[in-house]
Amino acid sequence: MSRIGKLPITIPEKVTVTQEKNTITVKGPKGELKQDINPVIKVEVNDGILTVSRPDDERQSRAFHGLYRALLQNMLTGVSEGYKAELELVGVGYRVTNQNNILEFSLGYTHQIFLQLPSEIKVETKAERNKNPLIILETPDKQLLGQVCAKIRSFRKVEPYKGKGVRFVGEEVRRKSGKSASK
Repeated sequence: MSRIGKLPITIPEKVTVTQEKNTITVKGPKGELKQDINPVIKVEVNDGILTVSRPDDERQSRAFHGLYRALLQNMLTGVSEGYKAELELVGVGYRVTNQNNILEFSLGYTHQIFLQLPSEIKVETKAERNKNPLIILETPDKQLLGQVCAKIRSFRKVEPYKGKGVRFVGEEVRRKSGKSASK
């Protein structure tokens, strides 16, 4: 039995869960999320507790069991509390500004980079003197937040020699010594 999949999920207050055929809809104070579930997996809602079960011990259904339980847990946490990610730009002259949901990056290239964010994401940028510029992203959808953060990080990956690039706040970067250390 899947250790993750067999755990029941308690539904927080102010959150409603509805099921139509193979689609689970979760509504809460932070928003609304939908997830399609494989027909092999059964989801039951009883007295504020959500349980996920599988019919057999085949490899595929075992994998789906833990996956869908984790996705449903993330949805419930997202609509009740929300998810937040903070990215910082480390490097001389690196800047970021936003107008509504459009981010404009200046990352040392010859051109500016523009990124249109999905409407579900709330964005805020901070640029204080003598501090690295910050991007603060908030959304109820954990998967979408991860995708957007990965896209932003791909514009300028953190390099190991000077530590310049786009990284999460508090992320440790393994630094390498340059040519002079080999002698």
